[in-house]
Amino acid sequence: MPEPSPVPAGRPDRLLLPSYRRDDAAAHPPLLSPGYKSTVLRAPAQPLVLLPQTLTEITGPVLGEGRVTDADADLTHGSDGEAQGQRIVVHGQVRDSDGRPVPHTLVEVWQANAGGRYLHKLDQHDVPLDPHFTGVGRAMTDSLGRYRFVTIKPGAYPWRNHFNAWRPAHIHFSLFGRAFTQRLVTQMYFPDDPLFAYDPVLNSIPDPAARQRLISSFDLENTVEEWALGFRFDIVLRGRDATPMEEQS
Repeated sequence: MPEPSPVPAGRPDRLLLPSYRRDDAAAHPPLLSPGYKSTVLRAPAQPLVLLPQTLTEITGPVLGEGRVTDADADLTHGSDGEAQGQRIVVHGQVRDSDGRPVPHTLVEVWQANAGGRYLHKLDQHDVPLDPHFTGVGRAMTDSLGRYRFVTIKPGAYPWRNHFNAWRPAHIHFSLFGRAFTQRLVTQMYFPDDPLFAYDPVLNSIPDPAARQRLISSFDLENTVEEWALGFRFDIVLRGRDATPMEEQS
C-alpha cells in the first residue's frame, strides 16, 4: 500500500507519487524455499528488477464500496443452505507501517471447507465437497481499518509436498490498495496447531517472530455465545512489524 510523500515546501501543486518503506527481508519467505517444493519450479531464475512506481501503477480500477455487500463477508450460507462445520468469526484491523488504520481497502479470503477440501477442480482430496460452502468472501475495511468475516473453520489437508505432508488449517488473505498492482497476499493460521512444526510454507519465513504474526489469537470478546468462536488477525502492511506476505523478494 502506498504511503503519501510529504509535500515539499513551496511546491504545493506538484504531483506527488506514493513511496514505500522497505521491509526487513527476514520477515517474508524467500521466493525459493527448497522445502516448499513448488517454489523450485516457480521461483525466478534471474534476479528481480525493481520497477519505479509511476502514475500507471498507482491508479487503475476503482474498488469502490458499492461493489461489496455485507453478505459477501458471510461464507456460511450458500445455495439455500448452511455450511457444515465449526462456525467462526474472523476479524481484525489493517494498519500501515506507522500503525495508522487503512480504511476502505478490499480484503478477500479463500479457504478449504471443514473437511479440508477446496472447491477447485485440481483439489481431489478424498473428502466431500460442501454444497453450501464456496470458501470465498470479501469485505471492505471501515473507517478504522477494521474487517469482519463469518465463516467455517477450515480443516487440515494432505498436499503431497513430502511423505505424510499435511497443511495446518489456514485462511488465505488478499488485500488491495487502490489499484491491482497494489495487491498483497498472506495466510492466517489458528493458535496451537500441532502441524506448525511440519509445515514448510510457514517455516519458509526466516524470522520466528514474523511467523508468529501469521497466527491469529482466540478472541473471547468477539466470540458469540452459543453460535461462533472468535479469532483476531491484524494485518500490518509494511515496516518492522509487517505481516509476512507471499511472493516477496
